Amino acid sequence: QVQLVESGGGLVQEGGSLNLSCTVRGPTYSHYCMGWFRQAPGKAREGVARLDSDGTTTITDSVKGRFTISRDNAENILYLHMNSLKPEDTAMYYCAVVLIPRQRLAWCDPGGSSSGYWGQGTQVTVSS
Repeated sequence: QVQLVESGGGLVQEGGSLNLSCTVRGPTYSHYCMGWFRQAPGKAREGVARLDSDGTTTITDSVKGRFTISRDNAENILYLHMNSLKPEDTAMYYCAVVLIPRQRLAWCDPGGSSSGYWGQGTQVTVSS
């Protein structure tokens, strides 16, 4: 069984930085992708960043140049480094892991997989 535990969220002023962590526990050595999503109140969940098993990263346009995704392979921790934060970045942030996709995935959405997992989420609030 795979468990994902996020941390690092909080309240930050506009222009500030936060680093989110997602500790992945369980057998994920053959993962297909890992990623970060966010959901703001009243809005649909959106993919933010994706890290494929071959090291390829994908960042959504609205945060490109401000956010980066990385992984500590030894500790099996997924990171989302967020700089120059804006009020519109305020959302609940979720990490995700897909082991076996059922279809081609634009983002690393466990909903499109035969084996995928979500974290519980961590709140990021950016004040203006």
